[in-house]
Amino acid sequence: MVHTLFYRFGVALFIGVLVGLQREAAADEGADRSSKMFAGVRTFALLSLAGCTAAFVAEQLGLPWAFIGIILPLGALITAAYVITGLRGDVGLTTEVAAIIVLLAGALCFWDQLALAVALGVVTTALLSFKLELHGFAERLTREDIVATLKFAIITAIILPVLPNESFGPPPFDVLNPYKIWLMVVLISGISFLGYVLIKLVGSRQGIGLTGLLGGLASSTAVTLSFSQRSQKESGFSKPFALAILIAWTIMFGRVLVEVAVTNLPLLAVVWLPITVAGLAGLAYGIYLYFAPRSSEAGGVTISNPFELGPAITFGLLYGLILLVARAAQFYFGDTGVYLSSVLSGLADVDAITLSMAELSSSGNVELSTAARAIVLATMSNTVVKGGIVLSSGSAALRRSLLPGFLLILITGTVLAFIV
Repeated sequence: MVHTLFYRFGVALFIGVLVGLQREAAADEGADRSSKMFAGVRTFALLSLAGCTAAFVAEQLGLPWAFIGIILPLGALITAAYVITGLRGDVGLTTEVAAIIVLLAGALCFWDQLALAVALGVVTTALLSFKLELHGFAERLTREDIVATLKFAIITAIILPVLPNESFGPPPFDVLNPYKIWLMVVLISGISFLGYVLIKLVGSRQGIGLTGLLGGLASSTAVTLSFSQRSQKESGFSKPFALAILIAWTIMFGRVLVEVAVTNLPLLAVVWLPITVAGLAGLAYGIYLYFAPRSSEAGGVTISNPFELGPAITFGLLYGLILLVARAAQFYFGDTGVYLSSVLSGLADVDAITLSMAELSSSGNVELSTAARAIVLATMSNTVVKGGIVLSSGSAALRRSLLPGFLLILITGTVLAFIV
């Protein structure tokens, strides 16, 4: 549907007002409002409308240069405002750059690129609002974080586009697709990196439960190991530690659902019930732990940057190996072979086997029901490994606190895997 002219101008006005309100709110929090703010809600609204009007006039005249002729004087005014504020001691370019973006977003509105224009407005407002959080995040970054992230980004940008998007060899080697294997590496590293970024933003000592939540996005195994070891020295915090570990385990089930949804949506319709119920079982016991008498001590967990090249390549090799083993097991031994390979693979990594089953079922090599059971069994196998970490390295109090939730998840998931 082509949007009406007035609708486009209305969206442009909304974008300008949105960014302008944020700038005025930020200026109100400053010390010298009148001397540092060159543009507020009215100016930003007018700039957005001016951009939309410039695009409209250029189209009516049939002269693209008319748009440039209108935009350039406005750009000159923004430059002059920066020079004046700079002479007053404020050398930041944030507001001026935001003004240019709003001006161009207004033009995008007339060109019927409304989704892009609104996205630019919202992102701009968010970046302006999260000044303190972003500066705090930058301060927490180490040189190793930046180097590791850049290495992975460069390798991905260079390698992924040139990898062949096809399989090679007869069964069971027909499941090995270099492009898809590396794409799964990017997906898993991205999920892990999200948890890592959140921990960097809020800090790792913002409460044990919150650390379990964010740490579960990065590595539920790391959370389990960290708090199990701490419980030996801080036995009085067994319930908070158990809560953090249980939250991290529950996040693992959410990760599985996200991975399946992204890679094979029909499989999600089969696997969601046992995975969700197992996660809810753990969540229910976590709620009990939350309301049980416990300490409010904050606690951190050490999680390294997941964008290291070595672990990324290792995961890619593991994913490809599991994909091959699962396909060979199914090819030679049927469903029983798939289940066995899933249990064994889940001992090491649940993400790799999840993505492998999603790929095999998507290509028709494995039935959806078989793939769903295999994923559930892998998550249960992985839960057993993390439960073993608690039992072997955690304090007696932590074991007592976590054991009921561990058994509840294990029994619920295993039973539902073969009933549903």
